[in-house]
Amino acid sequence: MATDDFLDAEEQTVVMVMTSGPSTPHRCATPFYLGAVLAAMDCEVHIFFTMEGVKLMQKGIAEPLTAMEGGKRVIDFIRDAKRAGVQLHVCRPALPGYEIDPDTDLIEEVDSVARASDLADLMLRADKVVSF
Repeated sequence: MATDDFLDAEEQTVVMVMTSGPSTPHRCATPFYLGAVLAAMDCEVHIFFTMEGVKLMQKGIAEPLTAMEGGKRVIDFIRDAKRAGVQLHVCRPALPGYEIDPDTDLIEEVDSVARASDLADLMLRADKVVSF
């Protein structure tokens, strides 16, 4: 594929819906890596955590977690994505099911604790929506 075949990503908005969590660690690095790449290409990138995905935003969960044995820690992928400009949103309605208190239990990288309607708004204005 020639370089000219790639879309100009500038001003594109990508929303990733992250439902995977610590029970499927092999699925937990790629969204952050891809998000960082897209943000570096001048895309506006949002990752919205719902279902078990909210556990990745809980203090103490992503720190020891790796997608593969001996691999980079998921928290480091999260921090790389944040440095690149990816915005992280946690689904408020999903938190009680995992006994997560949004005021005390979330990592500092979280940008917002959001409602399902916020996700709907993000999806409707996005150029691309991807789920993991």
